[in-house]
Amino acid sequence: MIDIIKTKMAPEPIGPYSQAIKINNFIILSGQIPINVLSNDIPENIAEQTYLVLKNIQSILLEAKFQVKDIIKTTIFTTNLKKIHIINEIYKKFFLDHQSSFPVRSCVEVQSLPKNVKIEIEAIAFKK
Repeated sequence: MIDIIKTKMAPEPIGPYSQAIKINNFIILSGQIPINVLSNDIPENIAEQTYLVLKNIQSILLEAKFQVKDIIKTTIFTTNLKKIHIINEIYKKFFLDHQSSFPVRSCVEVQSLPKNVKIEIEAIAFKK
């Protein structure tokens, strides 16, 4: 059974896709960008953008009754890999606040992202 996951606590899709799809014990999240759902603003710096993307991912997970600790894989897309140390600081703190280990991860530099953001993260979670 496939369930479409949608929450107003994370940005609406800006294209023809779903925020997430739940299949049995898995949830697969589309790439999330750093849009503040309350103000529709996008922070300027990479640290704030990274944190906001992770909070948006958390909101989608909670809607599906999953938690951050259920994330098993992430993919980070960034427009500047030279800022990976900043991304890693926020990423590490976020995951250590919610679980005792890190998901597997890929990180890719891209030329541009929607709405000219600096980071986009997609995730897969699994719950027993």
